[in-house]
Amino acid sequence: MEQGLKVRIIRRMISWIAPDIRDIVPENTPVIEPSPRSPVGYMVPEFVAIHGSPGIHILKILAVLPHFLKTAFYAWRCPRSVRRNPSNAARSADPEFFKELEECAKKLGVSAVGYTEVPREHIFRNRAILFKNAIVLTMEMDKEKIKTAPSITAGREVWRTYAELSRASYKLAEFMRKRGYNAQPDPPVGGNTNFSLLAQKAGLGYIGKHGLLISEKAGPSQRITAIYTDLELPYTDSNIEQYSWIPKFCDICNKCVRTCPAKAIYLKPKVLPDGREQHIDPVKCAKVFSRTLGCGVCIKECVFFNGDFERIKAAYERLSKKVG
Repeated sequence: MEQGLKVRIIRRMISWIAPDIRDIVPENTPVIEPSPRSPVGYMVPEFVAIHGSPGIHILKILAVLPHFLKTAFYAWRCPRSVRRNPSNAARSADPEFFKELEECAKKLGVSAVGYTEVPREHIFRNRAILFKNAIVLTMEMDKEKIKTAPSITAGREVWRTYAELSRASYKLAEFMRKRGYNAQPDPPVGGNTNFSLLAQKAGLGYIGKHGLLISEKAGPSQRITAIYTDLELPYTDSNIEQYSWIPKFCDICNKCVRTCPAKAIYLKPKVLPDGREQHIDPVKCAKVFSRTLGCGVCIKECVFFNGDFERIKAAYERLSKKVG
């Protein structure tokens, strides 16, 4: 198939599954637009289908198909669910509500919850959101399965996590609406904002050299999503400082750079014309990601995946004192 036609077909399919929120809400509904500096955003299946390598064995596809279909189902439901937002939504909640929300999230398999305000720079150029606040959710992947990467087992776990986190964001948005609050759930396979940057801002970890969020409990082995709302949130942004040493550690380590099968991770981040930093070559990454149904090598090789977070931090601090 001619490449231009292929791209148009894929993008049309993606826009039907997970349309821009402006195509869902009534005309003249206020939205929060991206910044002029914002990058274009792509869903994971969209980018992989366009830039990945064809010829995946049919048995590999069948291995992840149930999770892929579940992910697509909730990606379709999430944006359309905003039509059920209450007409006179409340804007504040007591601490008990957030305790219930986090307990519900935990029952749905969510590993961590953070709260932050969304900078316009984090909204993708081709998207928009309805509300300025974000409830950020992470879900840890099974460590033993990711250790087998790149493999069908690891690929299946990647897509299982996408599917379950998609379901969790949808269910939590419904939980919020039933209690009188507005919610716009975003599918974790690529939505309206940069989830890693949002999670970092919400104090859930810090972005490593491989471009993935590194958290205290899961290292880089998690997927991320967000629910946007106009509910006043107990921001967790102040937690970010406890993780700010991670990029300096990554500059010493560089294990993900050496072991990436696609050679897609930059030793030094690439500075784009608009001043943003790019950690990986996304096209190179997509080729291997597509062949392995999720790759995961940069996750399993990361020191934070294999070691204890506090011990790594203590070792880094000792080294820093010696060098300093």
